[in-house]
Amino acid sequence: FQPAPPFATFPPNTSPLSLCVLSRRRSLPFLSPLGGVVVIIIIDQQSDEVMGDSKKLSPMAAPTASTTTTTSSSRRSSCNYYLLCCFIAAAAAVCLITPALTTGVDANSLDANVTAKLSVDASVRRPIPSTLFGIFFEEINHAGAGGLWAELVSNRGFEAGGPNTPSNIDPWLVIGDASSVVLSTDRSSPFERNKVALRMDVLCDVKSCPSGGVGVYNPGFWGMNIEEGKKYKLVLYVRSSDSIDVTVSLTGSNGARTLATTNIKGSASDVSDWTKVEALLEAKDSDHGARLELRTSKKGVIWFDQVSLMPEDTYKGHGFRSELVEMLKEIKPRFIRFPGGCFVEGEWLRNAFRWKESVGPWEERPGHFGDVWMYWTDDGLGHYEFFQLAEDLDTVPIWVFNNGISHQDQVDTSSVLPFVQEALDGIEFARGDASSKWGSLRASMGHPEPFKLKYVAVGNEDCGKKNYRGNYLKFYEAIKRVYPDIQIISNCDGSSRALDHPADYYDFHVYTSASNLFSMSHQFDRTSRSGPKAFVSEYAVTGKDAGTGSLLAALGEAAFLIGVEKNSDIVEMASYAPLFVNTNDRRWNPDAIVFNASMAYGTPSYWMQRFFAESSGGSLVNSTLQTSSSSSLVASAITYQDSKDQNTYLRIKVVNFASSKVNLKITVSGLGANTVGLSGSTKTELTSANVMDENSFQQPNKVAPAQSMLQNAGKDMDVLISPNSITSFDLLIESNSIRTRKSGPLVSVM
Repeated sequence: FQPAPPFATFPPNTSPLSLCVLSRRRSLPFLSPLGGVVVIIIIDQQSDEVMGDSKKLSPMAAPTASTTTTTSSSRRSSCNYYLLCCFIAAAAAVCLITPALTTGVDANSLDANVTAKLSVDASVRRPIPSTLFGIFFEEINHAGAGGLWAELVSNRGFEAGGPNTPSNIDPWLVIGDASSVVLSTDRSSPFERNKVALRMDVLCDVKSCPSGGVGVYNPGFWGMNIEEGKKYKLVLYVRSSDSIDVTVSLTGSNGARTLATTNIKGSASDVSDWTKVEALLEAKDSDHGARLELRTSKKGVIWFDQVSLMPEDTYKGHGFRSELVEMLKEIKPRFIRFPGGCFVEGEWLRNAFRWKESVGPWEERPGHFGDVWMYWTDDGLGHYEFFQLAEDLDTVPIWVFNNGISHQDQVDTSSVLPFVQEALDGIEFARGDASSKWGSLRASMGHPEPFKLKYVAVGNEDCGKKNYRGNYLKFYEAIKRVYPDIQIISNCDGSSRALDHPADYYDFHVYTSASNLFSMSHQFDRTSRSGPKAFVSEYAVTGKDAGTGSLLAALGEAAFLIGVEKNSDIVEMASYAPLFVNTNDRRWNPDAIVFNASMAYGTPSYWMQRFFAESSGGSLVNSTLQTSSSSSLVASAITYQDSKDQNTYLRIKVVNFASSKVNLKITVSGLGANTVGLSGSTKTELTSANVMDENSFQQPNKVAPAQSMLQNAGKDMDVLISPNSITSFDLLIESNSIRTRKSGPLVSVM
């Protein structure tokens, strides 16, 4: 919106009717005490509509440019102004009764929404990095343990209470009373790095034990999801000084209903030493809150350790919960940053994630207590599994390692070399030949070929800490010496000033309100194009705007990503955070994917990322937006080749941050002889009745993209943009050859 000048000028020989039309088009705020009253009713109505976008932005108001106004008293001081007002008063009646008869003017234009024009020049393009949009996995909110990692038994090795005994075995619980069974722990496990085992003293026999026997059960991570017809792989280790007869069952949440069962029998000689038992349980019924039971009615002492239960149908047999991986595939991530985050740092270094303790046979991994997010992980989802996940997703791995710094303590630079060597060994594990020390371990785990590791991050959010720069330089120099092609990411933000140390990329993290993130669509417009590239490794709307995952949050994030997309010559990677939350342990809010034992749904922020799934590796197309409410509307355009039909599409994305509709005129040039295919062009929209609407287990798709055929697809389109919405128009280009030319900051591509 632009305020009217103190004195309006019109073309010669302007008729009263034409003046009325011009006034309505220009929204002139005439304030005459005489006939101007009528004109105020007509003209200022449109003025309010235009300004209404910025007025109605609350609570998601974007910063608006300041405007200058001229007071009505200064206007009244002009005699010419009075003459002009009289002229307008004479024309007012005509304005009121004849607007619908005026050629070229919509009879309802005063009640129409904001208008805007988007000009797209498809001939001016710049390649978008193939890695632009990806995902960031952190072990937070039980994202992995009890989530993406499909292990159903919580605290399977009885180590969660610490290495000393007696130990807390939570969530394992006893079946029977103290007169019939006693549970305890000792350090008799056969596994050197996790010595704690469960001892079960059975005090009753077949005559005195309660019906069904006594024992112990594990409810998993807030219930196990057991589904009829599916199979579950059981592994456990057992020993006893006597023969055993143990019933292993999957039951309903209260133990009353049996879903699957098997029996373990062994003579004293069979189980006098630790024995591995494997079985496949097939469920005859379903329960979303099931539990695993170990029962016996035979008097004696039995030890158990490393009790595991995994669904047989994990993703590609690699241990990942299939439906969660499928949700990740839906947004087509081009990289995965792992395993944290603060999870990598630890509150104290003694509790930081150490990759060497997360590889090798799962039974021998000691696990650790994550003291930032305050829960135990057995590290079944470890260093190897993260690289396997990246490969399964066909995406680039980005490994974040500890640099000798935690939240509360840090290693002096003079003593950091063991941490440096650990990082070098971790790279060798991923990239080394199968004959190398650490590469051979990877090969023994089932992957003789190296993983494709190219990016590493030295720590997380440690910039400014006492030893960060010194420690960082030790890592940088050592890694570049051995692996000169590895791209190294610094924790320090280089978007506004140059770094004081070498780096290939710098981290940029932002958690803020929806309006702030919306306004940050121009964050990188003036960032220096020399030096390291930017990696926006964590972004999200948080606080009251976000709820537990609102449409409002997604709008702010989408606008920010459009800015990232437009600045992808300097920003090469971006990922939302956090990725997952188990609804039973929400440590951070909001998150992209919400799940429990049996269900999962995407928040609006998850679906928002789907609009950018084709951007990586596409081409940014020159686009210019002209609007009377530029502070509430952002747009971009890209071309991409669809991986399924191999057709080329022009995708136009528009984010409307306001509560008013927008009439948008789209014009596309630069297609040459090519045309827009009407039958293959679509419109996709993410919106809802209320900007604070969220999805839930009861309404998982309340705020989800809706796709429809674009009926008026063409080089010139008039479209309606819904309030509080993200909209994409995918225009099918019927020829893969787009005429190009050189112009502006973008590079033409032939």
